[in-house]
Amino acid sequence: MSQENKAEDAEPDVNWDELRPQAIKLVLELGPLVVFFFVNARFDIFTATAWFMGAMVVSLALSWMILKKVAVMPLVTGVVVLVFGGLTLWLQDDTFIKIKPTITNCLFGSVLLGGLLFKQSLLKYVFGDVYKLLPRGWYILTLRWGVFFFVLAIINEILWRNFSTDVWVAFKVWGVMPITIIFSLAQLRVLNKYAPPAEPTHVPPIVVDP
Repeated sequence: MSQENKAEDAEPDVNWDELRPQAIKLVLELGPLVVFFFVNARFDIFTATAWFMGAMVVSLALSWMILKKVAVMPLVTGVVVLVFGGLTLWLQDDTFIKIKPTITNCLFGSVLLGGLLFKQSLLKYVFGDVYKLLPRGWYILTLRWGVFFFVLAIINEILWRNFSTDVWVAFKVWGVMPITIIFSLAQLRVLNKYAPPAEPTHVPPIVVDP
């Protein structure tokens, strides 16, 4: 076997420089939810909401300090948390914090699917610095994520209206994230299929938009 064939058959090295920021982002996004879960279990939904708001501010600040940027989606989520969390504490009505995921997911879904109506795959502006895809790939990915956000909104409405606060909090922390990860992994086929031919499909290329 030639050296060239050996090089082709070799498994690609893990690029830890690319994976490290993604791992940090995951921890920073999951951290406030974990705080929310444990404080609610120890005290009540209102105390948990206050801690959740504080943890969200800390998470965004750490993201800025460590990663030198704050992604659009966590920033929007943080603003909605502060608004609806503030209403929850002010009015002592936990309905506001419970409908927050519904509002956030409907907002993201509407923006993504609305962009497609104007032939704009807005997901590219969020992940364009991580993945490089053909236009058809961005369209499919944007459509799927748009629908997925609305599915999460529907699930949230069903849970908070029909189950206890503890069940709702548990699913929000330990259910939504695994579902989102599984859905993300299911999109790998699209990333590979619609990657530009000149780029290797097994390693997501890093692209800086002009």
